[in-house]
Amino acid sequence: MNLSAPFIKRPVATMLLSLAIMLIGGFAFRLMPVAPLPNMDFPVIVVSASLAGASPEIMASSVATPLERTLGTIAGVSSMSSNSSQGSTRVVLAFDQGTDINAAAREVQAGINASRNLLPSGMRSMPTYKKVNPSQMPIMVLSLTSEVLSKGQLYDLASTILSQSLSQVQGVGEVRIGGSSLPAVRVEVEPHLLEQYGVSLDDVRNTITAANVRRPKGFVENDQHNWQVQANDQLSKAKDYAPLIIRYQDGSVLRLADVAKVRDDVESRYNSGFFNDEKAVLLVINRQAGANIIETVQQIQDRLPSLRAVMPASVKLGVAQDRSLVIKATLHEAELTLLIAVVLVIMVVFLFLGNLRASLIPTLAVPISLVGSFSIMYLCGFSLNNLSLMALILATGLVVDDAIVVLENISRHIHEGKSPLQAAFVGAKEVGFTLLAMNVSLVAVFISILFMGGMIENLFREFSITLSVAILVSLVVSLTLTPMLCARWLKPEVEHERTGFQRWSDRVNARMVVAYDRSLSWVLRHPRLTLASLLLTIAGNVALFVIVPKTFLPQQDTGQIMAFIRGDDGLSFRVMQPKMEIFRRAVLADPAVQSVAGFIGGEGGINNAFMIVRLKPISERKLSADKVVERIRKNLPPVPGGRLFLQAEQDIQVGGVREQASSQYQYVLQSGNLALLREWYPKVVAAFRGLPELTAIDAREGRGAQQTTLIVDRDRAKSLGIDMEMVTAVLNNAYSQRQVSTIYDTLNQYKVVMEVNPKYAQDPSTLEQIRVITADGQRVPLSTIAHYERSLENDRVSHEGLFASEDISFDLAEGVSLDTATMAIERAVAGLGLPTDVISKMGGTGDAFAKAQKNQPFMILGALVLVYLVLGILYESYIHPLTILSTLPSAGVGALLSIYVVGSQFSLISLLGLFLLIGIVKKNAIMMIDLALQLERDNGMSPQESIHQACLQRLRPILMTTIAAILGALPLLLSTAEGSEMRQPLALTIIGGLVFSQVLTLYTTPVVYLYLDRLRHRFNDWRGVRTDAALETPL
Repeated sequence: MNLSAPFIKRPVATMLLSLAIMLIGGFAFRLMPVAPLPNMDFPVIVVSASLAGASPEIMASSVATPLERTLGTIAGVSSMSSNSSQGSTRVVLAFDQGTDINAAAREVQAGINASRNLLPSGMRSMPTYKKVNPSQMPIMVLSLTSEVLSKGQLYDLASTILSQSLSQVQGVGEVRIGGSSLPAVRVEVEPHLLEQYGVSLDDVRNTITAANVRRPKGFVENDQHNWQVQANDQLSKAKDYAPLIIRYQDGSVLRLADVAKVRDDVESRYNSGFFNDEKAVLLVINRQAGANIIETVQQIQDRLPSLRAVMPASVKLGVAQDRSLVIKATLHEAELTLLIAVVLVIMVVFLFLGNLRASLIPTLAVPISLVGSFSIMYLCGFSLNNLSLMALILATGLVVDDAIVVLENISRHIHEGKSPLQAAFVGAKEVGFTLLAMNVSLVAVFISILFMGGMIENLFREFSITLSVAILVSLVVSLTLTPMLCARWLKPEVEHERTGFQRWSDRVNARMVVAYDRSLSWVLRHPRLTLASLLLTIAGNVALFVIVPKTFLPQQDTGQIMAFIRGDDGLSFRVMQPKMEIFRRAVLADPAVQSVAGFIGGEGGINNAFMIVRLKPISERKLSADKVVERIRKNLPPVPGGRLFLQAEQDIQVGGVREQASSQYQYVLQSGNLALLREWYPKVVAAFRGLPELTAIDAREGRGAQQTTLIVDRDRAKSLGIDMEMVTAVLNNAYSQRQVSTIYDTLNQYKVVMEVNPKYAQDPSTLEQIRVITADGQRVPLSTIAHYERSLENDRVSHEGLFASEDISFDLAEGVSLDTATMAIERAVAGLGLPTDVISKMGGTGDAFAKAQKNQPFMILGALVLVYLVLGILYESYIHPLTILSTLPSAGVGALLSIYVVGSQFSLISLLGLFLLIGIVKKNAIMMIDLALQLERDNGMSPQESIHQACLQRLRPILMTTIAAILGALPLLLSTAEGSEMRQPLALTIIGGLVFSQVLTLYTTPVVYLYLDRLRHRFNDWRGVRTDAALETPL
């Protein structure tokens, strides 16, 4: 059956079919979203709860534990961790990949509702949850600065106007605000004045609560009119609260201003933001899943002028970070690389064929196959990203293969005297099965990736399907358009019409065939030497795979660095601010840094700060982000009590769900025995600090945060009519920044915050000035019934599952691979002799790397088995697939040797390159073996004659396709611009494997073919089965 015949006969229909494929693909291209990498769906839900003034221990035991017991029973939860700090708890629920995050969110809300009765009654609000994707970086960060407005006013502006407007932009998923808090009225009570006037904190609180009321008051009406009833029951500013009357006493009036300072301020003083050298409020914008980053950012940019127009003139709205700039540069570089690859491939075809008209035929397969792929990519919901574009760049060198094989075979028949039309019919029919075997077996390799599951399948699915679609489109083109064009564009060659270049090209090709003929004849006479070299390559694969350094994913340069500042346990916000300023100035002084934005305090805690460091374009700074990090670390001034941790931001954050992950890798200890965990944790930290393979180690190994514990004499208190509820209430009023009332505005709601004057909250000794009011009105000093003790306690309590946990964050020293560091850690921890009650493991990226390492041999083996099955079915043979697969060991050696020689590391991207090699290298063997079988079957040649002749006839198309594949990958290898870190390992693996295998497989394949053929004959003779070659007709 000749599949190409109808298309050769109908040239107009064939041309229009090709044009339709390109037009549909072109329309789909315009609709596709843009992203740095495929959408990595890590379904994670974070539950947040707050209890003002509560210690980390109280938050862990009374809030985190009840939530964990309820939420941990939800189906599909793969891991659960929590972090409790002063006044807040975060529970992170990670679900199995593929979980419907919306359904999971409903179950989480049901779990929160079910735990209502188990949570403390003093919580102002129930815990809330939000769906997050830890692998996503913010697409944009905006800054608000002003020399006139306060930070609270800027925060209010961001909350009421900017956040609402930006959230309506198509593609925006979440807008978070940091760097300050909402405006509030702060009432700072003077304890000595309360004592002087004989009033209590509850008297002050009740006065404020009763004076500020916002409730419906109804209406009055008669037969003709209706009047809504309103009253001046809402107080909005500090000046409205100051004159409030607490009580009348002896004919005089005691007002709020007499016992407290009342001022307009913010809800929390422990929060401050900055952008470069200015105080700022920041808006951190994340996109919706699947949204086009470039289009979303552009829509935000388009909206900024109208937002600036409605803001006060003194307010500056700036862009602190724009993720789309790097993505645009990366995509531009990928497009340029694609164009270069196309040009190089066309040049290869022209150099071998020496005929411009003939060179155009396989060249047309490139744009049709690549553009035609966009339609399927769009239907599958794919994006234009680093990996999908990499697939198209590599496809450039692969999609011409089929057209070259068809063109070469048709040209040979024309050279033998057939007319172009007759040659097209015969030539296309002869290689039809060859093309089918080459492409189906190649696609089978990528299909195997789709069954791996987990993160690898998630990461490489778009790459695999994109490349498979491009290859299948090229198969269609080579069976339809290519033979039709050959029939009409190729002409029998007349010697006097041949150009000098054509004659030179033919001479070079002829000399290559002659040289190959001589060397092949020698090899066929010395088969044992060739087989020995094949066995050596198999052993070389094993040896090289063991010694090659390994990592999870290549380190990217996204143009952004994340900086975490850690203060010693117990440091105050006031002390922490100047330390953060020193670090900020040191980072901003680096010549590669363009801007720095961040904040101190907030959810991270008063002794923690966070910075987003935006780097200059790579063309301006030359150094990679990792090198910039190293330079900043070396130039940091000593800052007692503070530490700065830097890490180059990565598009894939596997460990991003862990709280306080200041470095790229984490190691986790957990135990049901908290005392045992805290005993062994410092020992493990000390062991980590002794490892030269690690750097930037972040661990909570300090003395702990200072804590004041009030020891109440319960008997004494009871005798005075005081219970613990009364003691707790007065402490809550004094020190927890209690929100005692709400101010309702048309655009927002603001709080009235009550506390003692901060100068009375600077030392535990001020507790003695607090009075407890008994039921009969007596004012009892706390010192009468209690004393305080100072102690050191953790400022954070973490759980992994339901067990207490501690983690150590670290980075790798320069030149150290992840597998080397992992083995060093395992040796160090094993030497400590941890008790069985303490469990230790790698977390985040390290854990994903360990799982991938275990699965890699099975992945490769699975791909080989699948390819063998496909080839066995196509060839109706158990033996010939083995001959084809014998080409792979040399490719593996070439790939691993290339990685080792250049000092690179084997990563998941390199693994993807090995899968590609499995599909590419065997194409050479298929072209040889398919023709050899055909010559045996049709011409009655012996196996040795047929394979020898097949090797010579297929030499030129094999060289053309291999060199085309190498040159298609070469721009990826040589690129040093944005995004090159992900592309170079793949190109290095492919080029190294192809070059090494090309040298060996031209000789090992015919030797293995003959050896297995003799083995097959002997086996069939032993069984008494006829071995006529005519019976071995492929499918």
